[in-house]
Parts: sequence; structure tokens; C-alpha cells
Amino acid sequence: MLVSNNSYEAPQSFILNGIPGLEALHIWISLPFCTMYIISLVGNLGLTYLIYYEESLHRPMYFFLAMLSLIDLFTCTTTLPNALFIFWFKLKEINFTACLVQMFFVHGFTGVESGVLMLMALDRYVAICYPLRYATILTNSVIAKAGLATFLRGILLMIPFPFLVKRLPFCQSNVISHTYCDHMSVVKLSCASIKINVIYGLMVALLIGVFDICCISVSYTMILRAVVSLSSADARQKAFSTCTAHISAIIITYVPAFFTFFTHRFGSHTIPPSLHIIVANLYLLLPPTLNPIVYGMKTKQIRDSIIKFFHDEKGS
Repeated sequence: MLVSNNSYEAPQSFILNGIPGLEALHIWISLPFCTMYIISLVGNLGLTYLIYYEESLHRPMYFFLAMLSLIDLFTCTTTLPNALFIFWFKLKEINFTACLVQMFFVHGFTGVESGVLMLMALDRYVAICYPLRYATILTNSVIAKAGLATFLRGILLMIPFPFLVKRLPFCQSNVISHTYCDHMSVVKLSCASIKINVIYGLMVALLIGVFDICCISVSYTMILRAVVSLSSADARQKAFSTCTAHISAIIITYVPAFFTFFTHRFGSHTIPPSLHIIVANLYLLLPPTLNPIVYGMKTKQIRDSIIKFFHDEKGS
């Protein structure tokens, strides 16, 4: 990689080492990963088709859920096949450009997913606090614009990441102790200062993660105030039940995300690398796997639509 005494060229490829320390267990680790990936494919494709097929689900809440399902599907597909190739066939080499592309899409899709969760919280806020104006506030046009703005925010903020990495000199090892190209895992291999990368990464985390969590927190604070003020216990129960699936999705997404984020920056010397990498994979795999199941179990309209769909198929 050395070009001259003071300059270095980028490596032609990186070696993704999988889960360090657990190489002997890669085959066994791949089994639950593969199972979860198959469940996520079936669940998210099925849920998206169901929302498209069933007219009773043509409402803002379910349009946002369809967006979440598609983003979850793209997110796990960006990394899981690559991880399975490492576990099964020892195909660890990844081209430098392909690594940057994977990094961009991983962080871009996770940023978009956070934005969709925020939009879903705002949807619940409008539905519970302004039920009579729900249909007039969240029109199809508003939903489309909000979804497009969320997508563009997540993608545009991630564009600088590949360029910030490409400018770095890599004069050390080209072995990445991970199953996919994560921004911090790659830049730590550089022999130059990564201060700009770290600062920009924190800025993006503030603009996306912290902003979205603040909006979600404010939305649910207003929802809680509105629900508590209801006189009927049945009305309170019904209002809370419409939020349980979304709250579960928030927990499933943000808990492993925060663990991964803080471990990279503050806990790299105290958290075992194998645990960090497993959680980083679950961060991308758990939401796509569990969200369709949670929404299918917690949302009566989806359960009824599934029964109706199979009844119609059987009848035809």
C-alpha cells in the first residue's frame, strides 16, 4: 500500500474477519442468523403485500408501517448475505469500493428507519390527540412528502461518509474485525487522524438519532397527557393499545443501536469484540425479524386482514 515515503494509496480490498474469537462457531452462529433473515424476508414482504392488497389497511399508520418494512428488508439484505458467505464459505475479501458502498447503504438505511419510526410516533400523536382531524391532516400527499423528506435526510447525510473514508491513508492492516463494513471499524485501520470522521459521525447521530428520539419522546408525552385525561377506562385502554406495537419497535431498534454506538466510541476496551459484533449484527437483524411479528400480534386490524386474506385465497 506504500506509494512513497509520505503517501499511501487505499487498499484494493479489505478482509472481513467475521466474529473474532468465535471463528470455530461461525457455522453454528450462522444458523440463527439465517433463520432470522428468512423470517424477516417472509414477514416484511408479506406485511407489505398485505397492506397493498387489503383496502382496510390503506391508512396513514399502515402506509408508514409499509415504509418501515421495506427499509428493514433493505437494511438486513445489505449485510446478512455477506455475513453468511463469511460464515459458510470463508469468503472474507471485499473490494474497497464495495466496502464503501456497503457502508453508505448500511448507515443510510438505518438513518431512514429512525426517521420512519419518528413519523409513526407523530402519526399516533395526531390519531389520539386530534382524532376528528386525522384524515385531513395526514393526507396521502402529506404522507408521501414526509416519507420522501425522511428518505432524503437519511441518504444525503450519509453521502460524505465514503468520501471521508476514501481520503484516509491506510498503511496498517486491512483486516476488519467485523462481518460488514461499518464506518468506525474501517476508519480505525487508518494511520492518520480520524478526528473529522468522528466529529461528523457524532453530528449525524445528533441530527438523526437524537432529533428523532426527542420528537418521539415529545409525541408520547403529549399522547400520555391526552390518554390520562380520558374519562373512560376502555377508551384509555384502546388508546394505549394502538401504541404498544410502535413502542416495541422503538425498543427493538434503539436499544442495540445505542449499545453499538457507545461501544464503538467509549467501550472498545471493556466490551469483548465478539459481543460487540454480535450485537451490531442483531441491531440490523432484530427489527426486520421482530417488527412484522409484533405488529401482527399487537394490531387487530392486521390480524383480521391476514385471516381475511387466507380466507379469500382459500375461497378462490
